[in-house]
Amino acid sequence: MPTSHKRRFLLPKRLQGAARSWLAEEDRTPRTPRLASSVALVRDCPTGTETWLAYRGSESPLGIVAFPGGSVENADEDSFDWYGPSVGQWSEILGTPDYSTARVHVVAAIRELFEETGVLLAGSDDSSVVESTGTGDWIRAREALADHEVGFAELLSKRGLGLRTDLLRPLVHWVSPDFAHRRFDTRYFAATAPAGQTPALLPSRGVWGEWVPAAAVIAERDTTNLGDRIGQPDTRGQTLSELLVPALEIMLAKMGKAKGCIAYLSIKRTTHTYQAELVEEGGQLFLEVEAPGAAVAPPTEALHVVPRPEAG
Repeated sequence: MPTSHKRRFLLPKRLQGAARSWLAEEDRTPRTPRLASSVALVRDCPTGTETWLAYRGSESPLGIVAFPGGSVENADEDSFDWYGPSVGQWSEILGTPDYSTARVHVVAAIRELFEETGVLLAGSDDSSVVESTGTGDWIRAREALADHEVGFAELLSKRGLGLRTDLLRPLVHWVSPDFAHRRFDTRYFAATAPAGQTPALLPSRGVWGEWVPAAAVIAERDTTNLGDRIGQPDTRGQTLSELLVPALEIMLAKMGKAKGCIAYLSIKRTTHTYQAELVEEGGQLFLEVEAPGAAVAPPTEALHVVPRPEAG
């Protein structure tokens, strides 16, 4: 049978005011979370696996530093040419009976990844993919998408492109803590950048983004190295738990242990939801999450993964 264990993360200082107010209230009603998607880009490096992290700022429910991602938009319900697992298959893979919810999570993941990094998981058929998105034309398209001047479906349709959903791998499900003023219901995915595509920040919006070795980031989790390197007022002097949401830290630890990105992407994962519970002990506030142990998941043949049970 699957086993689980609880992990505690020290509550970041920036969230303690909201948490204390929540604990003091008698009638606690959490705000409804917005649907969101996020994508971990991975690649091989001499020490194992690297991933792309970017600065988002203190107000983001994804964390001050996070993978590319953001909230689902109404336009994600538009019609797209669709390659890879069907919406019904994605519904089963993500563990949600709602086809519409599964669909918009997948669309938002590909859209947000393109908007924030320029990496586009799209092609003219089920075996092709865009070769380069670093030209001025593509950058202008990203800017127009970010400014809502053009819809993602229209942008792809004009170029004869459809979504390559088979290039995404499901990771975990993270729901913001109940006390948070801004809450996301986030589905995390993983992918590699297609040949010829290189992640780059959107010129008008990007502050910091880099490939980082997952194992090294986790090894330095109690230092302020990452935050100091980013160099923003809300990152300097901050340890990893102040910068990341717990689910992302757990995913980085899994990446760090993987023997390369192919091994990481080939893991057959269970569907697991991380929702942090606020815990107070000895005057300290913690976020406590239940992490699953190894468990066998239904086959996900449509994603062509190699069976290797593990969660996260």
